[in-house]
Parts: sequence; C-alpha cells; structure tokens
Amino acid sequence: MTVPLPARIGALVLATTAFYTYVGQMVPQKEVLPPEEIALRADLTTPELVEIGREIMDGKGLCMTCHTIGQSGALRFPDLDGIAARAAERIPGLSDVEYLAQSMYEPDSYIVEGFNPGMPVINKPPIGLTDEEILCVIAALQSLGGTPTVTLQTTHRYYGGAAAPGGLPAPPAAPDAPGQPQPLPRKGALLRPSVSSPVIVRLVVAHEVAARLDGAARLAEARRGPGGVAR
Repeated sequence: MTVPLPARIGALVLATTAFYTYVGQMVPQKEVLPPEEIALRADLTTPELVEIGREIMDGKGLCMTCHTIGQSGALRFPDLDGIAARAAERIPGLSDVEYLAQSMYEPDSYIVEGFNPGMPVINKPPIGLTDEEILCVIAALQSLGGTPTVTLQTTHRYYGGAAAPGGLPAPPAAPDAPGQPQPLPRKGALLRPSVSSPVIVRLVVAHEVAARLDGAARLAEARRGPGGVAR
C-alpha cells in the first residue's frame, strides 16, 4: 500500500513539531521581570543587607541565571554554596570582601579553574548595580557558608578605598585646571600671544606696505637707463 504524498508530508511536519516541542520543554525556563527599585536606608543592619542581597541576586543582579547554589556537575559558572569560606582563601592577600568585590567589579581578573570567562561587570550596563547594592550582594554571599560582616559603611578598594571605581587610579587633573602648573612649550614650539594685539597687526601691515613700495621703486629705477631714460 502506497501512502499518499500529502499524508507523508503531514506526518513529517507533525513529527518535526513534536520533536522540537519536546526539546524546548527540556530547556530550563526562567522568567525575567523588570527589576524592582529597592530603597536602601542608611541604618540597614547586616541581616537586612543579606535579605536584600538575595533579592538582588534573584532579580536585578541576574546572578542565578548562570550561578547555582548547592549543585554540582557541568555548570556554566561556579556553584556559590560555601563561597564565604573559599573567598577568604582564594587569592593570597585578599580578604573575603575584597575577593568578592573583585569578582563583581573585575570578573575577568581571576577565573576559577575549570571555568571560562564571561561574567559581565555588574556595576555597568546592562546590569548596572550600584555600589550599595553590591555591598548587599557581598553580604548575601558571606552568608553562604560564613558569617556576614558587611554594612553600608564597609569599604573596599573599588568603593571608598584608595582606588577609583573599577580598581583604576583616579585620572589626573586637567593641565589647565585652576591651581595646576601649566606645561612648558616643547622645544621649537612657536609662541603666539593668546590674544591678538591691534598694535602688532598694524605694524606688520605697515612693514609689508613699505616693503612693497621699496620693491616697486627699485624695479622702476632698474628699468631706467643712464640719464634717467627708460629702457
């Protein structure tokens, strides 16, 4: 029995649709809503920072889009369970707060073994967390296997420390800023008055006119022969 061509085409379409529907259901689905504005009071306690930090990780920070807590296996980014203890020992010379701050302000400066770079700088667009919101996230991360110590008065080298935001030294002041020494002209540089002087302009014009008149007189004298007869 031969199956008609239209029936075979219809069966192929149905089978293809069913296959891709099945594959689509296997992909984890995560709904991302617009971030809610969070008011940070100056007197927030550390436990309150932890609670707000977890909300930011789940929402505006999008941390849980790539990170996990308490999972193992083929993960895109490191699992955060117990991160507090690892952060204090990850890089010699960096405290847990400094390491966690570096991981967010400069995520590519240290890559955990077995993972690839790719985490965005979260204090810049498209995520754009504020310095205070990042302190909340650090407090939440400290709570994962440790005791949170962060407050809104906590400082680190990216926020309130010696370095400018982003870990870079502050840019030098403009050379023409008030109170700053002016750079000397390069050797061979042409010095010009900052404001054109009318007197100088008139002298230059008079000099050029005199030179042209003198040149015309010399040319006329040369054309005359001996005795004043023109050649």
